[in-house]
Amino acid sequence: MRYISVRVRSGLICHGYDADNHEILEEVQDDVFVEKLVLIDRIQSIGEKYILVTASHGRTMYWEYEGGFEALKSRLHKSGLLL
Repeated sequence: MRYISVRVRSGLICHGYDADNHEILEEVQDDVFVEKLVLIDRIQSIGEKYILVTASHGRTMYWEYEGGFEALKSRLHKSGLLL
C-alpha cells in the first residue's frame, strides 16, 4: 500500500444523494490543518482547494489541503504516481 503525507482539514462530507439525485452535503468548519497519511487509493481527485477522498459507509469527503495544487502534483509526479 502507498500513502502520501498531507496537511488537511475537513471541508465537506457527502452522505449520499436525495430523491432528486442531489448530494446531501454536510459542511464542516475545522480551523486547524492536521497532518494525515492518506492511502493513495482513497484519493478520487485533487483540485485547487480540495482533495476528494472515499470514506466509510459509502461517503466521500472533501478535504482542504495546504501547500497548493502545483506542489502536491509535483510530489505525486516525483513519486511515480502521476502519468
